[in-house]
Amino acid sequence: MNIALILAGGTGSRFGGDVPKQYLEVEGKPVIAYCLKTFVQHEQIDRIQIVADEMWRAFIEECAGKAGCLKLQGFSAPGKNRQLSIWNGIQDILQYASGKDVVIIHDAARPLVSERIIADCLEICKEHEGALTVIPVKDTIYYGRDDRIESLLERDRLMAGQAPEAFRLGPYFKANERLLPDKILEINGSTEPAILAGMDIGCVTGEERNFKVTTKEDLLRLQQILKQTGNRP
Repeated sequence: MNIALILAGGTGSRFGGDVPKQYLEVEGKPVIAYCLKTFVQHEQIDRIQIVADEMWRAFIEECAGKAGCLKLQGFSAPGKNRQLSIWNGIQDILQYASGKDVVIIHDAARPLVSERIIADCLEICKEHEGALTVIPVKDTIYYGRDDRIESLLERDRLMAGQAPEAFRLGPYFKANERLLPDKILEINGSTEPAILAGMDIGCVTGEERNFKVTTKEDLLRLQQILKQTGNRP
């Protein structure tokens, strides 16, 4: 079984405003509706679990209904940081799934995820314990400290992580459990606990349009893309 864990518990503090960015309306739909529709319609996704604050759950259920969603299993509580939100989600998922199943984690604020990326992540998990979506780094990257450049990093070997990220539930649960209670607060990306635990992680090629809405400029970029594509994610 493949379960999508959609993270929609962020407050959007960097974005500003009273409404978190994943719930803002763009071209007639809230941002979360676009990725939700893609996961709902994906034939390889069996169930959907969503991390969201209680005040937004009825709103999400309405969005899911409009998308014809019959896969929504339930909601999980947001944590103090992104990884604790994931921890809450995978604990809830294990109430109805097994350790051999796959959880595919995605941000509600990445509305333009493609069916191809989702399928590739799930395919990688057939032979590996996890999958990370990445895109090549375009800029030259330097390593520095105290306002001084110390070395040049090999750009050809550098990759920027995106979402979704997919994992076998059993090993990933243990990888996160071993970081409790404090180290998990230092985690920035979903794949970090897996790498620290020595899990076998494969890579999936991402897409430039699979960006995360973080700033108002990102929101305008999303609006332009949706207009060009006829409101299709």
